[in-house]
Amino acid sequence: MESVQAIKQRFGIIGNTIALNRAIEKAIQVAPTDISVLVTGESGVGKENIPKIIHQLSHRKHNKYIAVNCGAIPEGTIDSELFGHEKGAFTGATQTRAGYFEVADGGTIFLDEVGELPLTTQVRLLRVLENGEFIKVGSSKVQKTNIRIVAATNVNMLQAIEKGKFREDLYYRLSTVEIHLPPLRERQEDIHLLFRKFASDFALKYKMPTVKLTDDAVKVLLKHRWNGNIRQLRNVAEQISVLERQRTISADTLKGYLPTSGTNLPAVIKTSKAESDFTSEREILYKVLFDMKGDLNDLKKLTMELMKKGNIKDVEKDHGGLIQKIYGDSEAAEADYQEALEDFEATNANTDLISIPSHPNTDTENQDSSDKYYFAEEIEEEETLSLQDKELELIKKSLERHQGKRKLAAAELGISERTLYRKIKQYNL
Repeated sequence: MESVQAIKQRFGIIGNTIALNRAIEKAIQVAPTDISVLVTGESGVGKENIPKIIHQLSHRKHNKYIAVNCGAIPEGTIDSELFGHEKGAFTGATQTRAGYFEVADGGTIFLDEVGELPLTTQVRLLRVLENGEFIKVGSSKVQKTNIRIVAATNVNMLQAIEKGKFREDLYYRLSTVEIHLPPLRERQEDIHLLFRKFASDFALKYKMPTVKLTDDAVKVLLKHRWNGNIRQLRNVAEQISVLERQRTISADTLKGYLPTSGTNLPAVIKTSKAESDFTSEREILYKVLFDMKGDLNDLKKLTMELMKKGNIKDVEKDHGGLIQKIYGDSEAAEADYQEALEDFEATNANTDLISIPSHPNTDTENQDSSDKYYFAEEIEEEETLSLQDKELELIKKSLERHQGKRKLAAAELGISERTLYRKIKQYNL
């Protein structure tokens, strides 16, 4: 059995982190068996190296090794890609095609981003893992395959299972042995080593001197979060190697190639968005309902005071704050209140406030004050008509006196211009 150091040299793996060495050790140990392996880790940590190690150290090393990116294949064609199809199985299937599981028979297949597989494909894959059987798309013939599956994912599989995006039984069949690769930010001692290796490779590739970092630049390199992991570090090394004329890179120069969001601050993750959104919406709804209830109580109180006193001017004097609370402070709200005031006065110009004495047998102390007063409209039709005629006559005279200028006429009549405009429209003046 080859040592970890020999394997790292053979496959070009840089680093001496304990977690990295442990992952390679596990790969070496499971390689001679046919156990299914699930490689986990963030995107860009180098998960594709583990299945290569497993295949090359297994008895299948002389057979085919096929790597499939499950997230890059459209959902409608992934079954055909993996399991093959018969001629005429669907539109465009002009001939029978062998899938990856048939082509790689006796070898190893690496399913990268296995968490992106559709649920229907997951069922087919589970059957292959259980008894090595599969059926081509458009066929009823069961075929056998002797294949080893190594899968990889950068998603949290347990969360995907809870959300119903991944089958729990398939997860446990794939993860007979789970190998986790640490993110680059947890491999502090490896970051500078990797950068130097990439810088040397690009210097050779582009035929130019190797770039070197100052001590301050190395500190910046180590403090960066590297969300894109090794892939991001490699890209930064390549950009600097190609674009910078000075081959000694300062901290300020290096910062220009790093995204500003890349810090070591912990990320705040919202774990239950739907629940928190529902709670906030419910709280807002409760607040609106309570505000409406309060406004309604204030309005009822104002109405009771108006019924008691019978004079809206007195109510306005004693309860100005309440009126301001209901109507607000804006000019538009003030105009609405004045209009409401004028409408009340106009509507109740022919209304008397009648006090009904309490019945001798009624307890006046416990009697609701709202039962003591009533509005009674005068039923004499002639009086009502005479008031309307008088109002019409006054409006006409005022408009004639001010030569049709509504603003001056409204001021003389003691009403708002909006009320005067409504009256003009009402009487067709």
